[in-house]
Amino acid sequence: EEAVFLRKKITLVRAFSLLIGSMVGSGIFISPKGVLENSGSVGFSLVVWFACGLLSMFGALCYAELGTRITKSGGHYIYILETLGPLPSFLFLWAEFFAIRPANSAVVSLAFGRYMLEPFFAPCAAPVPAVKLVSLLGYYAVLTLNSWSVTWSARLQMVLSIVKLLALALIIVPGMMLLAQGHTENFQDAFDRQSLVLDKLPLAFYAGMFAYSGWFQTSFVREELVRPERNIPLAVIVSVITVIVGYTLTNVSYYTVLGTQDVLASPAVAVSFVQRAFKSLISVVPVLVALSCFGTMNGGIFTFSRTLFVASREGQWPPLFSMIHIRRHTPLPAVMLMFPLVTAMVCIGDIYHLMNFFSFSRWLFIGLATLGLIVHRHRHPEQRSPFKVPLFVPVSFTIICLFTVAMSFYSDPVNISIGCAMVLSGFPVYYLIIHRQMSISSFFFPLSDYLTHKLQLLLEVVQQEIKTY
Repeated sequence: EEAVFLRKKITLVRAFSLLIGSMVGSGIFISPKGVLENSGSVGFSLVVWFACGLLSMFGALCYAELGTRITKSGGHYIYILETLGPLPSFLFLWAEFFAIRPANSAVVSLAFGRYMLEPFFAPCAAPVPAVKLVSLLGYYAVLTLNSWSVTWSARLQMVLSIVKLLALALIIVPGMMLLAQGHTENFQDAFDRQSLVLDKLPLAFYAGMFAYSGWFQTSFVREELVRPERNIPLAVIVSVITVIVGYTLTNVSYYTVLGTQDVLASPAVAVSFVQRAFKSLISVVPVLVALSCFGTMNGGIFTFSRTLFVASREGQWPPLFSMIHIRRHTPLPAVMLMFPLVTAMVCIGDIYHLMNFFSFSRWLFIGLATLGLIVHRHRHPEQRSPFKVPLFVPVSFTIICLFTVAMSFYSDPVNISIGCAMVLSGFPVYYLIIHRQMSISSFFFPLSDYLTHKLQLLLEVVQQEIKTY
């Protein structure tokens, strides 16, 4: 009896919790090993962590301005579409669906499974099949919740954001106490240049930026935000500053307690930290870390489903995925679409190879999105944005992103080449379907209208009835 559309249910507090909940996840608990391994020393790794935070702030500010200029949801996809055109936006959508998002979700899911099982098998490593099974169960639970209710997904994100900050505090406090007592031996020769390998630095930045990734999440749900012109910039600035401070102190605590070799040898750095510093909490912290990863999975599913929803609405994805459940008011088909690819990547993937695999494509398109901000300013000088950053911010962020992407070919040519091939494979699909203005569903399925109708009845979904942008 009521109109079917996505409601504006994301307040400032929920936007803040979405950002914190997406950024503070598996990254800070698994990335320290990757950053240290590729930066070569404690001092350089801390510099990388701070630089990644600063770079994330630059990117977040660019996206905050884009979010006030472009009123549609969809994040990277819609920004590239509106500023650079349909070809690069479709290539992003293609790479995001088949590589970036499932690999990212698989990394977070595997971290969730590893930390959830760690207390039961310590001091031994948890069996890999058990880790993968628990990882999939966690992912499916979040998938079900996002299919059921936007409100409950947002509430869960708020609760888990508090859990995440508590988990960081339990690592920071004992480390700072030991540091205040004079335990600085692990910081001797912190900037050892002999172990620095410049061509590995892009991989160190990939690991660090993976930990910060999530600062762009409000841009995916722009149409569901309350007062977006005010709340997007405010939520972005507060959340990124909070995470930069938290991550820097967390890494200092890691090195104070563990040292270089222990961090490199640990498959789960936070667990090793607790074993050394806080044995009484040996079973608590891994569970908190697992819940942090759970929150990141929730935020990822919540936001990426909106990308597929908008892409379908723009005609670059099958029409079924722009439909909304008639009672739940959730984009049910878009939420459910990812689970086969994520399942496959969890079953066959390894965390660090997956991280390098999807990081290339992700940072390439984020760099293109901020390049689009520069283009949009040039094309529409008359448009007044309620939030505007100095020009050097998008220029410097874009240059750093594209330079890091180019350098990564020297650092990890195999995984980066696979990621590049995945992006390029979208070219023939675009020119066969989108460029010729064919229906993407008709191209793949001669009986697509019939199948869409049957699935629409089965899932109880219809097209959005009210324009929200």
